[in-house]
Amino acid sequence: MKSALLAFLTLAALGLTACSRPAGRNAAPTLPAVTVTTALVEAATLPRVQLVAGTVRPVDRAVIAARIMGSVTRVPTALGARVAAGDLLVELSAAEIGARLDQARANLDQVDRELARETTLVTKGASSMESVRLLEDRRRAAAAAVAEATTFASYTTLTAPFAGVITRRAVEPGDLAAAGAPLLELEGTDRLRAELAVPEALPSLPVGSTFRVMIDGATVEGRLAEFSPAGDPVTRTRMAKIDLPANTAVRSGQFVRVAWPAGNEEALLIPANALTHFGQMEQVFVAEGGRAQLRLVKTAGRIGDRIRVLAGLTAGESVVIAPPSTLRDGQPLETKP
Repeated sequence: MKSALLAFLTLAALGLTACSRPAGRNAAPTLPAVTVTTALVEAATLPRVQLVAGTVRPVDRAVIAARIMGSVTRVPTALGARVAAGDLLVELSAAEIGARLDQARANLDQVDRELARETTLVTKGASSMESVRLLEDRRRAAAAAVAEATTFASYTTLTAPFAGVITRRAVEPGDLAAAGAPLLELEGTDRLRAELAVPEALPSLPVGSTFRVMIDGATVEGRLAEFSPAGDPVTRTRMAKIDLPANTAVRSGQFVRVAWPAGNEEALLIPANALTHFGQMEQVFVAEGGRAQLRLVKTAGRIGDRIRVLAGLTAGESVVIAPPSTLRDGQPLETKP
């Protein structure tokens, strides 16, 4: 009984000691009010885009191939060499074509002599006009044979159809060039475009529409030059060709991304200077009930001087613009008009 009474008196003494401590020693300090400027969280309708991968290709490109079979005698252009329109690319040797041309010219000369003789005889009454007409027909056939042989002879020299760069060389002097076999590939450098396979789910756009084209971190504006109305049944895509601005720092075969419009979507926007960071976390201060409320948010990039917010805010709320570094959660606020 005495031990129980002793324990009760001890507890009572401890309670009196605790009650005798100065009031407010462990209470949180009162934070002063901070004058801030606020802005409303804005609900906006934004155009939605889908990035489509593409490849840079020249507008002017050609595969240089022989039209006749012949032995390659000269290839004065090296891989990567720049050539002008009309420059010699490949020279072939085809002796049979030269022989055919000589034969056609000789036949034409013979017909010309016979025609001149018969014409003279007709004027003297020693021949008929029928003989002259037959020779005139023979002369037209002989002239056509010369023209044909001359054309075939011109096929022994292959020249550049436009100014550009040799991007592939598959022939060397001494090779036998077959008709239709690719020898060189030539690409122009003045006009470039992005070629891309557009998913058929994306909307069709008229020729002349403009796009943002992203190339190695830079963005340029391209113009739709061609767009196929037919889709590929295997890939379910349609081919689009977008012209790039002149003097764009790109090369043939380079990878690009094109922002293709894909309709509209609703978004929340706040001023960019309302967002602060704490490590990897994104946060804003919301003015609610006269106090600052710290709110973690998730954003999705910048649009001009505003930032798009995916989560953490609702439209119509007020956020603190350029919050001072000393602002704390729950601190009283005085807002400027």
